[in-house]
Amino acid sequence: MSSYVSNLVHFVWGTKERRPLIKDDWKDRLYGYIGGVLKNKKARLLAAGGMPDHVHILASLPSTVTLAQVANAMKANSSRWIHGEIHSERFSWQEGYGAFSVSKSGEKRVVDYIKNQEEHHRQQTFEEEFVALLKKHGIQYEDRYLWV
Repeated sequence: MSSYVSNLVHFVWGTKERRPLIKDDWKDRLYGYIGGVLKNKKARLLAAGGMPDHVHILASLPSTVTLAQVANAMKANSSRWIHGEIHSERFSWQEGYGAFSVSKSGEKRVVDYIKNQEEHHRQQTFEEEFVALLKKHGIQYEDRYLWV
């Protein structure tokens, strides 16, 4: 029998110290670049968005790569791209990331959530949003390790 996989993952990570370093004039190029990184891993970008201090990526992952491999590739390659193309030497991502499984039936809801980040963040900070995602998915955490 062939392998059939549905593996949708909502990735979230911020800039180092949550500095507002992602600029409107190049953020769409960043998301496109991340889409290319995913394609190279045989994954597919379903939605991308965020704010000046963080990104949200919804991706469909194949069975041939681990979640950690994909997350590390997105972060490392996009950081290198930002340094080389945007010439933002101060730019860096925070260590770590959040990764949350998404059912096929929840895909549209997550896509809409990612597309409406600006509206969403009128009422909630990135820190509040991230902690809410951890709690919603039953992930235990320690405050002192969240923002390193």
